[in-house]
Amino acid sequence: MANKVKEAWRSGRAVVNGWLAIPNGFSAEMYAQAGWDSVTVDMQHGIQDYLSCIACFQGMQPHGVTPLVRVPWNEPGIIGKVLDGGAYGVICPMVNNAEQARNLVAYCKYPPQGTRSNGPIRAGIYGEGGSYQKTANDEILVIPMIETSEALDQLEAILDVPGIDAIYVGPSDLGLSLGLPPKLDREETNILKIYERLIRECDKRGIAVGLHNGTAAYAKRMIGMGFKLVTISNEVGLMVAAARAAVREARG
Repeated sequence: MANKVKEAWRSGRAVVNGWLAIPNGFSAEMYAQAGWDSVTVDMQHGIQDYLSCIACFQGMQPHGVTPLVRVPWNEPGIIGKVLDGGAYGVICPMVNNAEQARNLVAYCKYPPQGTRSNGPIRAGIYGEGGSYQKTANDEILVIPMIETSEALDQLEAILDVPGIDAIYVGPSDLGLSLGLPPKLDREETNILKIYERLIRECDKRGIAVGLHNGTAAYAKRMIGMGFKLVTISNEVGLMVAAARAAVREARG
């Protein structure tokens, strides 16, 4: 099965990405029907574990969204397991230099491009006639997160690592690294200039840029700036916001 996120980027279209913190296949199943292009299971800051990640994949699968995972760290064991479980891409936190980026690519790719071990226990069902290993290196998305001042200092070297498909900006950690309060929808002039730099440098290399957003309005604005993947909050944030609005409306 082709990676629909890659297809969207090839056609020039931005991807709207959902985000799952709740470790439950039923909520993932419902969420996947909201119209997202892709949905990411968050194993870093959510309360997902490996089995709940797989349950979320199973809930999402009938609904045509592309399943992604944010792994807890740049470590080959968990990266291999989420890919074997059916992830179409890995978003990896705190990639700060070219060596770490090369490691990430290696963990995501089968030889000779990488060092991933063979054993796609569940991902193999996505291949036709056992062809998963033939297409995985081309279809899997490798997405390091750029979220520190060190990563900004090493940006060009990171982007020049072969095999990177996109980068993903973590605005809260980026703010913390620059001495600012952690938040999502940032308006600081220096942060917006950083975003412009990221888009400019990635465009030169044919690499997409993703961003985590707090609101749909800000996400739409960032698509206009040039981001190719925008996440809107997560299912917890959207659920609580909708519940609060409903309570306020009922109480008048």
